[in-house]
Amino acid sequence: MRPPEFWKAEVGGRDAAHTLRTLLTPASWAYAWAASQRQRRTVQRHAPVPVVCIGNLTVGGAGKTPIARAVRALLGPDAHTLSRGYGGRLPGPLRVTDDMRAEEVGDEPLLHAADGPAWIARDRLAGALAASQAGAHVIVMDDGFQNPTLAKDLSIVAIDPGYGIGNGEVFPAGPLRERLPDALARADAIMVLHNGARADWPVPAWLASFAKPILHACLTPTGAAPAGKLLAFAGLARPEKFFDTLTSLGAEIADCAPYPDHHPYSDDDLDLLARLAKDHGATLITTEKDAARLAPQWRGRVAVLPVAARFEEPDAIDALLAPIRARMSR
Repeated sequence: MRPPEFWKAEVGGRDAAHTLRTLLTPASWAYAWAASQRQRRTVQRHAPVPVVCIGNLTVGGAGKTPIARAVRALLGPDAHTLSRGYGGRLPGPLRVTDDMRAEEVGDEPLLHAADGPAWIARDRLAGALAASQAGAHVIVMDDGFQNPTLAKDLSIVAIDPGYGIGNGEVFPAGPLRERLPDALARADAIMVLHNGARADWPVPAWLASFAKPILHACLTPTGAAPAGKLLAFAGLARPEKFFDTLTSLGAEIADCAPYPDHHPYSDDDLDLLARLAKDHGATLITTEKDAARLAPQWRGRVAVLPVAARFEEPDAIDALLAPIRARMSR
């Protein structure tokens, strides 16, 4: 799914999109009410080990996965990752291995499995129990902030500074997954993930009353872009972030092909991209997340640019994680 234009903050009041947003407002109220009731009425259960949740406020990506990977690295080898397995057909609980396919377990769990033990489970509590029984001393959840079934010991909310909360409306009139005050009340910290070097980001009005830590991280490449012309493609919530990263590295981009988030690449898609690359005399390049969705016969034909989240305030992150580490050592 590609986010509609009227979810963006800058859509004007006279735009036709404004009318559509208005028509969707009653459905938005119903969605917000249902989300609120689910949070209020669900009895949360605690896992035997601490749970750190990396979530977001909006539908679509905000950088949860690289932040979750970076937090997991700080917590050490006894940390396990847990996610729903979005885009995969297997319900779990299931430990993810590197020989699995994205259509089975989703693309992001395959990235986590490259770092260490990773699990998928649509039932997050069952997944947490399976991970703890398998030796996890702490669980890092990638997404699941709005899922009330599993209690969280620390919730860090990822924010894309270029998108924020969009128009500030709840789905489907806007991108918010729930009422903003409800979400911020449960968050323990905000993590603003900048694309590349940290840019100036004045605290927006919607976050002005948030009294807990507002921290920053930078999404930086961990490798170099290949020399020569490149044909870049990406299926992300905001594919332009990947294209901007390549540009910042001085890459020679012949063309860009954006796809919806979690797009399942078919042979027809990749044949077309390969023909375009040949016409341009270019090399195909994509993200790690997209590469996880490629069929094995294509992976050797596409370059990959790996990235990682680098925390700008490491002492503040250590302070947030200190109570979690204390429980891990018991």
